[in-house]
Amino acid sequence: MADQVDRILEQWHAERPDLDVSPMAVIGRLSRAALAVDARLAATFARHGLDSGSFDVLATLLRSGAPHRIAPAVLARDAMVTSSAVAQRLNKLEARGLIAREANPADGRGTLVALTEAGKALVEQALPDHVETERAITDALSRDEQALLAGLLQRLEAAARPR
Repeated sequence: MADQVDRILEQWHAERPDLDVSPMAVIGRLSRAALAVDARLAATFARHGLDSGSFDVLATLLRSGAPHRIAPAVLARDAMVTSSAVAQRLNKLEARGLIAREANPADGRGTLVALTEAGKALVEQALPDHVETERAITDALSRDEQALLAGLLQRLEAAARPR
């Protein structure tokens, strides 16, 4: 069954038969899949009054373990949010009472970001729905296919990183 990526490849083959555009099949489908997955996840997060970046910050704090507080630099490294977006995200989450900034006892000038009880309750409520959405998407593949794809994507990510 032909899809949009197949049609794009056919157009390139017609226009530039001298150029091997086969990488576009992988990258094009990867990009389209990422957009579709992001849309599904966004709908799940929205049901909980969150967006993906906010969920990722709260989830990172939760999975860091008790007392659920970490330095902003660690949060930027470990959350699936760009470092430039962390400060804005923290301001929004703090305004909603989902996180708090605290003095870092190990560094008099530093701060820690702490998950509040309200933030913990919200992320724990959203987490099962998030996992179920991911499961609904990945159930299109067998467990072996999922493991293979995860490994292949890990290799592609490593190859795509700036050198």
